[in-house]
Amino acid sequence: MRPTLRLLDDGLIDRIVSEARDIVCTLGVEIHNPGLLDMLDAHGARVDKAAARAFLNESIVDRAIASAPAGFKLYDVHGRQTHHFSGDQVHFTPGSAAINILDGETGAIRKPTTADYIRYVKVVSGLPHIASQSTAFIPADVPSRISDSYRLYLSLLYGEKPVVTGAFTIEAFEVMKDLQLAVRGSEQALAEKPLAIFSCCPTAPIKWSDVTSQNVIDCARYSVPVEFVSMPLSGFMSPVTLVGSLVQHTAETLSGVVISQIARPGTPVLWGGSPAIFDIRYETTPMGAIETMMMDCAYSEIGHFLGLPTQAYISLSDAKQLDAQAGLETGMGATLAALSGINSVSGPGMLDFESCQSLEKLVVDNEICGMTKRLVRGIEPRDDFPARPIFEELLREKHLLIAKHTRRHLREEIGFPGPVIDRANHARWLEEGALTLGARARHEVARLVAAYQPSGLSADVTGELTRIMQAEARRHGMDALPERAT
Repeated sequence: MRPTLRLLDDGLIDRIVSEARDIVCTLGVEIHNPGLLDMLDAHGARVDKAAARAFLNESIVDRAIASAPAGFKLYDVHGRQTHHFSGDQVHFTPGSAAINILDGETGAIRKPTTADYIRYVKVVSGLPHIASQSTAFIPADVPSRISDSYRLYLSLLYGEKPVVTGAFTIEAFEVMKDLQLAVRGSEQALAEKPLAIFSCCPTAPIKWSDVTSQNVIDCARYSVPVEFVSMPLSGFMSPVTLVGSLVQHTAETLSGVVISQIARPGTPVLWGGSPAIFDIRYETTPMGAIETMMMDCAYSEIGHFLGLPTQAYISLSDAKQLDAQAGLETGMGATLAALSGINSVSGPGMLDFESCQSLEKLVVDNEICGMTKRLVRGIEPRDDFPARPIFEELLREKHLLIAKHTRRHLREEIGFPGPVIDRANHARWLEEGALTLGARARHEVARLVAAYQPSGLSADVTGELTRIMQAEARRHGMDALPERAT
């Protein structure tokens, strides 16, 4: 039996959805995209262009929910399936778009570089419980106007796993689409085997900018999956109550589903988000707060109630170092996410309110993800009945270390973590160097980088990726890409 967590009953979910539908129909959605307003008008919405506002109706919302797929698959650069976002299947990906990195050697938080990003991709390539890459942090050694496409370029050039990414400009999407087409070969092949998911973020309260709404439309046109990342802040930019914030999250995400489905019915979507409470003492948005995690799990229940796969920014920490707080917040978040059946869990590796990535934390979080995946497999009998023969052998042999039953079921029943997790006794720990968690994590990062193997993309594909990226860099005044990126 798979263990599960529920925070909302169906009656409360139904009331939250009903209230959210009323809001998008009567108060409307602020949209700063004239073309999208025209599309909504053509589909039956009442549009006030002067106020940049669209008032949806029950029919539009119903059609959008009905046409959005109940699940979809994701594939690596070689076209091999890696994900199936459906039911209660759980997949982990690093948190994305951080502006800083925690330097594992100095312990300082600093701006990342291209070399850091390549190292990150190599580390992720070797983490078995992290199913996809994300465009995890923003290298500071390239112009900001190309940072979106540049991160996707490096991810595709050095890694095999699919990528969770996003664009901060309308122009960047075109380049990022071309990078994906260079790998897949055609628009049809990309539609059949998606390579990336794009994060698209409404603005609180219930607003879509020109850029983010156009990103949704462009993704839909090329069948690129979208995760909607609504970010209500309880007590600041949304009601202070968790239910009130969930109503707002539902309204904002419903509006995103409508946009995607009128652009192209059947566009794959994830009912996602990154809400948080607002800590008025420090004016911060703690992702490690239990109430934040509760909202994530609750809105995932709402997404599943509507028949949609889900995503959440959870399994991360607000700590500034790889310390006990980092482990506490990340471990609790990953466990709650897995028990809730959140299909795409974004967060491993992240620190400092989603602003910092740490490779050392990422390898520790990989072990946390492995533990939660074992948890949700639950407990089931494995040749345990009748029990008497096993206990007869135990009484006879005084142990079961080499018993047939042990050898048959050991690996599937008991998970053995990697060297980051210390399970030695005190004497052996001293004998092996008395390494702290930080030291073990640094060693593991170095080992993974050294063990990295190139993805195996053909020279033609890697050459085309580089040609596209070099042309984009020149367009923004950069004569050459950083040397380590070639």
